[in-house]
Amino acid sequence: MMMDLKRSYDVEKMVLPSLMEDDGDDHDLWPLNEIDTRKSKFPCCIVWTPLPVVSWLTPFIGHIGLCREDGVILDFAGSNFINVDDFAFGPPARYLQLDRTKCCLPRNLGGHTCKYGFRHTEYGSSVTWDDALSMTTRSFEHKTYNLFTCNCHSYVAHCLNRLCYGGSMEWNMVNVFILLMLKGKWISPSSVVRSFLPCALVTSLGVAFVGWPFLIGLSSFSILLFAWFIIATYCFKNIIC
Repeated sequence: MMMDLKRSYDVEKMVLPSLMEDDGDDHDLWPLNEIDTRKSKFPCCIVWTPLPVVSWLTPFIGHIGLCREDGVILDFAGSNFINVDDFAFGPPARYLQLDRTKCCLPRNLGGHTCKYGFRHTEYGSSVTWDDALSMTTRSFEHKTYNLFTCNCHSYVAHCLNRLCYGGSMEWNMVNVFILLMLKGKWISPSSVVRSFLPCALVTSLGVAFVGWPFLIGLSSFSILLFAWFIIATYCFKNIIC
């Protein structure tokens, strides 16, 4: 009896899916420790804290960082400098824990779960959460900090793009800010007070000594600041890092 030789593409049809198929082994996604606010450990979280002076005038503008799987905070705090486990401008006041299962962490070129495929590889895909943060850190150690064009939000956005978090590589300063503002949680009532009390005091003193023109000027400053970030992010992408 002659052996029934299978054609090459029949063999590929049987073998390749077994090689490409996810074996269900989530060894890269080991369980995370609990969030420990006393020790400032926030595994896989975006964290936020108010900025001196800037947050006194516009309380929703602050400093953010992204945490490793062990909870250590990384934040872009100055030119060529990434803070590690020493969050600039004080302890976090707000946080948002992200879901690692929403990341694209391909083990090989054919293992993408996102729609970007090779574009994700060329941008710099990562095999683990911490790998994405490490790659972005090496990149930002050679960038100049600028509040308006290359800041802490840019660092977090680049990390999320390497992870293709939520199936997107379009993360930027604006949508990272919106994500945190809409879904973030306050750590404690005192964090809320610490974030808004200075602005309330400045506003009250300004109105008391200057009058309503101060309030109009403060509102104009906030609107112009938000307008700049939106216009620069979506209309002048070449100047945003």
